[in-house]
Amino acid sequence: MNENDIFKALADPTRRRIFDKLAAGGMNASALREGMPIGQSAMSQHLAVLRNAGLVQERRQGRFVNYQVDPAGLAQITQWLAKYRAYWPERIEALQTLLQELDQ
Repeated sequence: MNENDIFKALADPTRRRIFDKLAAGGMNASALREGMPIGQSAMSQHLAVLRNAGLVQERRQGRFVNYQVDPAGLAQITQWLAKYRAYWPERIEALQTLLQELDQ
């Protein structure tokens, strides 16, 4: 798994919605489908993409499979974003300075 896989997985709006639901707490595929206009096979495919990207874990409980956010996938996103965290304050400060100069 790498950040390209993670961002490809999250590029799809349906998968982002699934991921958002799972961020609120683990649930099974049937519960995830509530309020979403997709069938069981489409849900399974979306979950497989999220799982393969390292964003989701599955845990079997009897006949059901429960899904939850995988902390390792979130850690990888955080590490990727950390590279750019120092860059933005400088750029925002430069933009504020420019805007102030244009106002004068």
